[in-house]
Amino acid sequence: MIEVTHLAKSYGNHHAVQDVSFQVQEGQIVGLLGPNGAGKSTTMNMMTGYLTPDSGTVLIAGADIAKEPDKVKRQIGYLPEIPPLYVDMTVEEYLKFVSSLKKITKKEQKEEIERVCTAVCIEDKTNRLIKNLSKGYRQRVGFASALLGNPPVLILDEPTVGLDPNQIIEIRQLIQQLGKEHTVILSSHILSEVSAICDHIIIIDKGRVVAQDTPEGLSKAFSGKNELQMEVEGEEDAIDTALKECQWISSFTITKTEEEHIFHIKGQLSVEEDKRKDIFFHMVKFELPVYLLTYENLSLEEVFLKVTGEEELQNTDSSEQTENEKSGERKPLFSVLNKKKRGIKEKEDEDHVESL
Repeated sequence: MIEVTHLAKSYGNHHAVQDVSFQVQEGQIVGLLGPNGAGKSTTMNMMTGYLTPDSGTVLIAGADIAKEPDKVKRQIGYLPEIPPLYVDMTVEEYLKFVSSLKKITKKEQKEEIERVCTAVCIEDKTNRLIKNLSKGYRQRVGFASALLGNPPVLILDEPTVGLDPNQIIEIRQLIQQLGKEHTVILSSHILSEVSAICDHIIIIDKGRVVAQDTPEGLSKAFSGKNELQMEVEGEEDAIDTALKECQWISSFTITKTEEEHIFHIKGQLSVEEDKRKDIFFHMVKFELPVYLLTYENLSLEEVFLKVTGEEELQNTDSSEQTENEKSGERKPLFSVLNKKKRGIKEKEDEDHVESL
């Protein structure tokens, strides 16, 4: 359905997007995930034809957006991060205006507006001024305008930003419902949102695709088969002895759980083969019941930290803190705040450049 190949976009010396390539199959809900300034919005703007790429191609249903822009744009419903609503219009007036822009005939407009309002559950708000609606309902009006013309592809940029928890849940449910009839691409830096909605994830960092797969595939790919998680009942000394005598475990740590006499073990395997069955019977020989025996599964957040380099930054910050504690030196609070402010300012500058 969608094929993005070697897409690139620069603003002066700033490379917002660098050699981005991915495919989206029909009927998928795909999450474009990345930190602020990673290039998500720029990529989406090029996919919709709003920006012209420096190089690369975007094909929607086999048509090149650079060569057949009108044809391709009819295939796309786009919801930017801040929907471009005319707040002094009623919902119906605004949707009529958007319908005319999409060249929907006046004869078809009434039926089409009724259809999209029903789809996003705002059929009772059509006579309300948009400025009198809550932010959640304004977002629904934006969804309705994107759905006009029944495009097969929906591109949603940060669709839940600024909403309260109840509104976020409502919008997530709406996206999942729309995903039954549309191919959906949504960008977000909210990991729980992507994990809850999407069946395929593309992670972008510094303008490049650094990982893409299903949430389960990403977890499996970055977890590895040499890290084991176990829960075992028994005395800690007995568990320690049994693990030391296990030829397939090279190192391990034992920690207490909330349950009495049950310990959690994180082990490093000495072989690549699946030895869970052998390890289970090894523990049985020591009369130690095994309640859990599985490979370590990384959460989406942990995968994100690995592939975007944030984990290295966190480790650096932690090591700096440890060194300060060892030396007895405490950094003044204002220096810590200034460091944070500089980081925020750099992100804002990147976002500003990306939005131009």
